[in-house]
Amino acid sequence: MQRYQPQTATDHQLLELIRKDHRGAFTELYNRYWDKLFTVAMHRLNDEHEAEEVVQEVFLSLWQRRASVQLTHSINTYLSVAVKYRIINHLDKQYRKKQHIEHLTISSPLGEDSTNRWLSEKELRAQLEQSISQLPEKCRIVFLLSRDEHKTNAQIAAELNIAEKTVEAHMTKALSTLRQSLNLSVPILIYLLGK
Repeated sequence: MQRYQPQTATDHQLLELIRKDHRGAFTELYNRYWDKLFTVAMHRLNDEHEAEEVVQEVFLSLWQRRASVQLTHSINTYLSVAVKYRIINHLDKQYRKKQHIEHLTISSPLGEDSTNRWLSEKELRAQLEQSISQLPEKCRIVFLLSRDEHKTNAQIAAELNIAEKTVEAHMTKALSTLRQSLNLSVPILIYLLGK
């Protein structure tokens, strides 16, 4: 059996060792990529603690899935995309938390009719967020990048390393699923998504 020294091993060789529970190889991989991944996370989140948390989660996930992880690209690409997905999930949670706080602090509109209208819109928004959270992961990530970060299909495709047609398919599926699950007409759905 070929034996590698973690410090001189290629990324591919490190991954082979990690699959065999080699902690030294995992530490070497961690040391090689920590700074780069942290920089990416810090740039997007602008919070040192949250950036560290995101990168730690990626490495923890890799270690937990070490026996079954299959890479179609380099480990560098795998880790970069994994960090981007975690960042998106993190931003999604922050957005939901912010929305929840805003709902709690909004003062009730005056008048019974406007109160009912406000409550029904609030309920619709809650249902919309619930429906978004139930979309398949990649579909949801693409949708949130488009809705919350106002990215174009081309930008999303480049960021997630997928084809632009795939982005379009995810967006179509997301909008169709949301429209059906909420039983809304397209204009009302667009109104809710735009606010």
